Amino acid sequence: MTSVADSLRGRSPRRPAAGPGLILAFLCVVQSMVYLDVTIVNVALPSIQASLHMRDGDLQFVVTAYGTVLGGFLMLGGRLADVLGRRRLLQTGMVLFGAASLAAGLSHAAGLLIACRAVQGLGAALTAPAALSTLTTTFTEPAARTKALGIWGGLAGIASVLGVVLGGLLTQGPGWRWVFLLNVPVAVVAVALAPLVLPESRGAGRERRFDTAGAVTLTAGLLLLIHTLDAAVTAGWGSARTIGGLAGAVALLGAFVVVELRSPAPLLPLRMLALPALRTANATAVLAFGAMVTLFFYASLTMQQVLGYDALRTGLAYVPLAVSVGIGAGVASGLITRVPAKPVLLAGLAMAVGGLLLLARLPVDAGYADGLLPPFVMVGVGLGISFVPLQIAAAFGVPAREAGVAAGLINTSQEAGGALGVAVVSTLALTRIGDALATAGPHPAPAALRAARASGFHHAFFAAACFAFAGLLLAALLLPTMRPASAAEPPADPAPGADAASGAEPATDEGAASDEDPAPGEDARPGAGATSGAGGGLATGAASG
Repeated sequence: MTSVADSLRGRSPRRPAAGPGLILAFLCVVQSMVYLDVTIVNVALPSIQASLHMRDGDLQFVVTAYGTVLGGFLMLGGRLADVLGRRRLLQTGMVLFGAASLAAGLSHAAGLLIACRAVQGLGAALTAPAALSTLTTTFTEPAARTKALGIWGGLAGIASVLGVVLGGLLTQGPGWRWVFLLNVPVAVVAVALAPLVLPESRGAGRERRFDTAGAVTLTAGLLLLIHTLDAAVTAGWGSARTIGGLAGAVALLGAFVVVELRSPAPLLPLRMLALPALRTANATAVLAFGAMVTLFFYASLTMQQVLGYDALRTGLAYVPLAVSVGIGAGVASGLITRVPAKPVLLAGLAMAVGGLLLLARLPVDAGYADGLLPPFVMVGVGLGISFVPLQIAAAFGVPAREAGVAAGLINTSQEAGGALGVAVVSTLALTRIGDALATAGPHPAPAALRAARASGFHHAFFAAACFAFAGLLLAALLLPTMRPASAAEPPADPAPGADAASGAEPATDEGAASDEDPAPGEDARPGAGATSGAGGGLATGAASG
């Protein structure tokens, strides 16, 4: 039997016999852990603060330490997956994630907990792109890949909402430490089963060289950018700290572009950004996830600080939202094989905008059934519908050898969008709350404080609706129309000269199957809309409107 140690060293005496369905289920469980930990601590924050005697200013780092490191290292994780092997990197990420979760659950100091959250983020940054690129290289038949990406696309929203639900249940039940300890058995099982379930795959030839300068400049630039956006809420947008941080991030990312233009094996092949579907999908993901993360953050605050819910009731209140996201993802997965992805995405974003606008008008004394439930269902279905075509568009036209890079890019866009959304929206909300309390005196009455918070949260939901609407406009104007591929379509013959165009060399590592470069029927030119390309199950239409 293949041991975990052998697998981590890259040796695979036998190819796993698991079928595509089991591989998809395994990857979905692993990826769910990454998404869950983005939101699962939100409801537990008051309990964590009381237990560890944390200051208000330090509490945010329990959330941002994870998101900052995750967003900063995702592109590097994607490239490492292509270079070192996707299964190997997934296992390495799971080991880090599980160990950090155990330490976080046992920590008795605020600094240790924050450090553990950062290591969790690093483990997630290695795991997420390895999992997604394994999926795109496993499902090579167009219709099957479309279905798999459809399931995957809805996972982000479902797991994120379930994170809030579980956070409430665990905090109110066994305690906040189980928010972290829950990950440990899942990580152990994932590391042990990966050699039995997942095939190993990696890029071939020149794609396996590593761009050190690109990795350093991009990772440092993303870390600085996301940290600066997170800190801008308290430091102020006009402060020297914020301006200096943004300037430094721009300089590092500019240096990264220069490095990539000169590198023979770039970390992020800039030609990928010429793919209109990938480029627009990533920009839209920034805006859509900015709206989604803002929703979770301020819906929790609204329920606890305005409506008076406790942690358990707050978590349970999210259940219909989670179900709605699942319904939306299921609807989109069915539609995406029959109608173009673009109108599906636009319909989902439009529903999300409508639901967020309803939340922006939520009364201070709103009930659940007639107040929160309708917009929760509307936003949930809309986001569930949106995530499916976004994932498909982000992978469309990408050669299989660069699947890890594409996976890292879309995950980075999502994390950066979440940080940007919360940073911008929190500034607006806190400003509004401050203005509302300006006339209430130094010790405002509970009713005045509640009304001021409600006013600020209304501004937050309206700003989130603006984020989603901007994503809708961007997709409507720039996303190419991608018609569904026929499941019965026979595989095309390899394009003449495709191998030569790709410059790929066969992989020689024992037990590691290299990706086809390009896939049969795939045009070797970047951006070619082959039906068997990594975009999975879609072909670019002539129209882009």
